[in-house]
Amino acid sequence: MSDEILFEVRGKAGFVTLNRPQALNALTHAKVKALADQLQRWVGDPSVAHIVIKGAGGKAFCAGGDIRSIYDTRMAGDVESLKPFFRDEYTLNATIKAYPKPYIALINGIVMGGGVGVSVHGSHRIGTEKTLFSMPETAIGFFPDVGGTYFLPRMPKKMGIYCALSASRLKQADALASGVLTHAVSEDSLPDLETSLETANDIGAALRPYLVAPETGVLQRNEALVEHAFSASSVTEILNRLDAADEEFSCKTADAIRQKSPTSVLIAFEQMRRGAQLSFNECMKLEYRIVSRILHGDDFFEGIRAVVVDKDQAPKWTPNQLGQVDSASLASYFEEPSDGDLPL
Repeated sequence: MSDEILFEVRGKAGFVTLNRPQALNALTHAKVKALADQLQRWVGDPSVAHIVIKGAGGKAFCAGGDIRSIYDTRMAGDVESLKPFFRDEYTLNATIKAYPKPYIALINGIVMGGGVGVSVHGSHRIGTEKTLFSMPETAIGFFPDVGGTYFLPRMPKKMGIYCALSASRLKQADALASGVLTHAVSEDSLPDLETSLETANDIGAALRPYLVAPETGVLQRNEALVEHAFSASSVTEILNRLDAADEEFSCKTADAIRQKSPTSVLIAFEQMRRGAQLSFNECMKLEYRIVSRILHGDDFFEGIRAVVVDKDQAPKWTPNQLGQVDSASLASYFEEPSDGDLPL
């Protein structure tokens, strides 16, 4: 495992490299624990002024968690053993959010799911033209976790609710407009930028020479429609508003939502509603409640089967219609789990 996440101090910066490029730098439990331990050590090291985290290989910063191993564990009948991974991952997300030193993510390529959790909560998120952000969880019967409960409903113009329900992908410009990124740079400038960060006293000043202004993104061009549709008070009304708009963007968005797990879409919508009013740590506790329940359901593992295992891209959701999701069943995802709330 030691080769899958690398730590190095260069000048004033503690560098973290997610080093599993053949798996798009997917997170494992061991990597989560190693990063948490190293961040704790660097907190007390006065020679380390700030943290820089990046992904190896150029294709991905981090494409999420290792969901195939999660599936295999479920098939072995050992669901409860999965909970410590999520407990440690969510605790790491909270550590990054509260980290007392600048935490700088250099995002080049795919950043999804768990990769968002180890980047978006940092003080600086610098993305290149290859940035591809998504919270794709509803497409695999899961929910937008790793702090999505907090940062998604706080995006401007309901962009986060759009991302949560549709699992759509944002490129550099839209990621910047939504707040996923704080700065945009060119991939070509990354080596020089890293060198600047090694000696930087002022992170903003170190970044300034490398900043670029991306062209307007697809989501930005449709922000009025997104804000109107995703301001609705129910998923059904969101879909009605998208259908009524009758534009290519709205039709594609509605179709995307209808293909997702109905249970996951409704969980995500309620999650966004609640998360807008909660503190970060309260959001993480809510996510632990949801995941504790979802691990005992079927849609998550059916979604992984369809996308990763059999790759038939044809999940069979249970139930398969929004109107068939029982309200009592939905409420159970937000109840305290048998082992108690996440201790934050």
